Parts: sequence; structure tokens; C-alpha cells
Amino acid sequence: MTTKSTLTSDDWIKAAFRALTTGGVQAIRAEAIARDLKVSKGSFYWHFKDVPDLKAKMLAHWAREATDAIIAEIEAVEVTAQERLRLLVHAATDERSLPYGGLLTDGAVREWARFDTMAAMTLKSVDERRLGYIADLLGHCGFSSSESHSGASALYGALIGLEALAANGLADLRGDLLRLLEALLGSTSR
Repeated sequence: MTTKSTLTSDDWIKAAFRALTTGGVQAIRAEAIARDLKVSKGSFYWHFKDVPDLKAKMLAHWAREATDAIIAEIEAVEVTAQERLRLLVHAATDERSLPYGGLLTDGAVREWARFDTMAAMTLKSVDERRLGYIADLLGHCGFSSSESHSGASALYGALIGLEALAANGLADLRGDLLRLLEALLGSTSR
């Protein structure tokens, strides 16, 4: 059995995201997550004050790992803006979300944000950051300001919708996004 000294707060956060993706926000409960991790509930209190503290840390973790860390990773590579967009599609569709619940994670956060002010504020901030980054990259590809904003909305909106379809086996998330990106990039001579 795992002990509280071997579990990190990130382990709890990942387990809480898995609970969120399978059972909704009401499934984020210390007892249930402890059972999933095969530890006592006391281990939870080693890392978090209470469930609201866990939820706040989940949202901060999600914003950092699913947005800021990906952008930093892509910006660290010396390539063209077009290649950065391709890298972004690959990062958004790779397996890094699996420990959190996979393709359903962002959708579960979106559902949570429908009923929770803190989640809604975090989601809005993340969406603005993601859209801004995509628009900036499109601007570096030669798109006008209005084209880069509408292109960012189209690409990001497609990601959101395709995640839901791919979770049900109805889309090729990476392939479809890359084809859309190539169509956007080829829409004008850049």
C-alpha cells in the first residue's frame, strides 16, 4: 500500500482529474480519490487543507501544465512559426493528458466551469492564453490581425470539438487538426 510520504500532491491532482473526467465535479471527494490511490484519507490532508484547496490547486495545475508548460516547450525550439503551430498540434494531441483522464480532461474542466466561478475564471484565462498564442503564431506566418484571430478561433474551436468526437472514436484528433492547420496555412500565399 502506498503511503502519504510516497504520494505527491501531483499524484492526488492527477487522481482528482481522473475522478472529474469519469464522474464530474461531484466525484472530487477525498474518500473516493484515496480509494483510487489505495491510501488512507489522512494522506489527502498531508497535501491539502480540504477539497476546495484541492480544486483550486487542480485548476492552477491545469493552467500551468496544459497551457503554460506547452507554450514554453514550443517556444524553446528554434523553428518557424508554421512549424511551431505543427508542434502545438502535436503537443495538444499527445499522451501527456493520459494520467489526468485523457481526451476528456479539458471537456470535464469546461463542464465544471459551467457551474463554478473559480473554474470559469481559470477556463477563460486559459482560453484567452491559448487563443492569443495561436493568433500570435498565425500573425508571424503573415496573417493579418483579423485573420489570425479568426484562424485561432477556428483551430482552437476544432480542437475542442474534435476532442469530444475522438473520445468516442469518431475523429482522428491529430490528423484532422493537422489537415485543418495545413488548410489554414495554405489559404493564402504566406
